[in-house]
Amino acid sequence: MNRAFVTRRNMMMAAGAVLLSGCSIIPKGGDTPTTGTPTPEPSATSLPQDQGLHRVALLVPLSGQNGEVGQAIANATTMAILDTEASNLRITTYDTAQGPQAAARAALADGNKLILGPLLGSNVVSVRAEAAPANVPIISFSNDTSVAGPGVFVMGHVPEQSISRSVEYARDGGARSFAILAPDGDYGNRAEAALRSALSAHGGSLVASERYARTNTSVVSAGGRLRQRGGFDAVLIADGGTASIRGGEAVKFDGLQILGTDRWSGDSAVLRSSALRGAIFSAVSDARYAGFVRSYEERFGGQPYRVATLGYDAVLLTLRAARDWRFGRPFPTDVLFQSGGFDGMDGPFRFQRNGVVERAMEVRRVGNGDVDVVAAAPRGF
Repeated sequence: MNRAFVTRRNMMMAAGAVLLSGCSIIPKGGDTPTTGTPTPEPSATSLPQDQGLHRVALLVPLSGQNGEVGQAIANATTMAILDTEASNLRITTYDTAQGPQAAARAALADGNKLILGPLLGSNVVSVRAEAAPANVPIISFSNDTSVAGPGVFVMGHVPEQSISRSVEYARDGGARSFAILAPDGDYGNRAEAALRSALSAHGGSLVASERYARTNTSVVSAGGRLRQRGGFDAVLIADGGTASIRGGEAVKFDGLQILGTDRWSGDSAVLRSSALRGAIFSAVSDARYAGFVRSYEERFGGQPYRVATLGYDAVLLTLRAARDWRFGRPFPTDVLFQSGGFDGMDGPFRFQRNGVVERAMEVRRVGNGDVDVVAAAPRGF
């Protein structure tokens, strides 16, 4: 039986990586693996000629500012290969920190028919410039929906969907008039547009909006102005961490329903804030994440970044597509649109026709240092 391979270009596997049956880790360009024995290659510049493996490129940063995040995603793809005992994939990792377009060019030269990544939405345009003429689809880990389109799929956790789910829950609870407290810039713009869209879908009205610069006092002033204006019974604080806490303290009054975004997920400071007690936010389920973390720690000796599950789930959907994928032929993108979607570490997900992922999300309420799930995520589509 053919064996599945995980290949690295210009990198080394994280310390603690293990070599298990059904998977070989093959460094490119003379790198030395931390464990196991490398499989000989015909040259240092081309991949082995294997007729029974689908070639898949993983484009993530392996150095620079986001290198640790990219390495965690790469490790998670290895985990998925090992856990599923996949026998029909060769996944090769390319470092986008050295230039996303150059990484894409190298991936295509190596014969890859699918690109997983890049991590950053800002890198998608340059990767697509190489991939589109070759008819190679891109499944990006970004949550920037603006980069989705023909041949480009976005599978990150989309904040707009988190906001929509929370608004739906708040409306069911009786909230009618909404306000928003959001930072200046792209994220704040996206959050306000998402709130308007959610209110259009679920009813209710947006009656007040305040923006702030990310400084120590700006969010407090903006929250105070919002409270003075009044006339709303729910407010979306579109930020995470300290800004959300200070904004909540400034705007809160009796009877106000505060909404957050998925940025609150796993933020212990937010969960300890008395100002945010009773606030709600929506995120993908963490039901399987604890097990993912334990397995990751056993294999790689450290905790993963939360987005590492995207790498794991990307392998799962690739394996599903491989049932309808003939060796050496283009990737069958129509499989991504199957109505039932896919089931991964972050729960059910599927791609819409515009290329943006749709995820099942649960609603959580902030308690005293913890959260309660007040509306479970759907089990499927």
